[in-house]
Amino acid sequence: MAGLRIIPRLDVKGPNLIKGIRLEGLRVVGDPHEFALRYYADGADEIVFMDIVASLYQRNNLTDIIRRAADQIWIPITVGGGIRSLDDVNTLLRSGADKVAINTAAIARPALISEVSKRFGAQCMVLSVEAKRTGPGRWEAYTDNGREHTGMDVLEWLAQAVDLGAGEVLLTAVDREGTRKGLDIELLEAVNARVSVPVIASGGYGDPADLKRAADCGTSGVAIADALHWKRTTIPEIKHQARALGIEVRT
Repeated sequence: MAGLRIIPRLDVKGPNLIKGIRLEGLRVVGDPHEFALRYYADGADEIVFMDIVASLYQRNNLTDIIRRAADQIWIPITVGGGIRSLDDVNTLLRSGADKVAINTAAIARPALISEVSKRFGAQCMVLSVEAKRTGPGRWEAYTDNGREHTGMDVLEWLAQAVDLGAGEVLLTAVDREGTRKGLDIELLEAVNARVSVPVIASGGYGDPADLKRAADCGTSGVAIADALHWKRTTIPEIKHQARALGIEVRT
């Protein structure tokens, strides 16, 4: 199915949907299930659930939330946070997830990417990348919800991960996340030029012009949180504005 995907991103801590700025200063927004149902009804193309403390506690607590969502939501669901093994992936898929987003464990043991891709298919294996700018045209990959340095160059890591079997990239620009200052288009251009798999841009969505810039450099989807959670806009409005800019979006 062609067209730029509009993807609500729901960061979850315990039972709550939360939102911060640059992955810090978290505020409770509400019940993630209620928000997910609303976004589905509004025409979301996919939904991303991220357990933002899972890596810290070495477990993913979204199983029950995913199971409830999958009973009522009939679009692809991606789940991330604390996924460390094939058993973790299997549990989440059996709960109703379609894809898993892995960051910390993939950096710690890159072979996990190949294992997930071979066992469940490359389309299931989403590489989650938390990127922070370190200089002109350079970004470092972080782990543990943007808390821990890795010293790894984002572009080099992405190229390696795709070679290992990652079928999609969820790219979070930590410097922009929650700021409303716009997507990091320079980062998106560099990543799309480096890898051939679909890239989802996350972090900083400000206005429809972001969609145009993202689409023009080959981005497959835009993950949006702040603008939707705080009702600055809606998915139907975003899609209408995108079409007005000549961007093909899904109906």
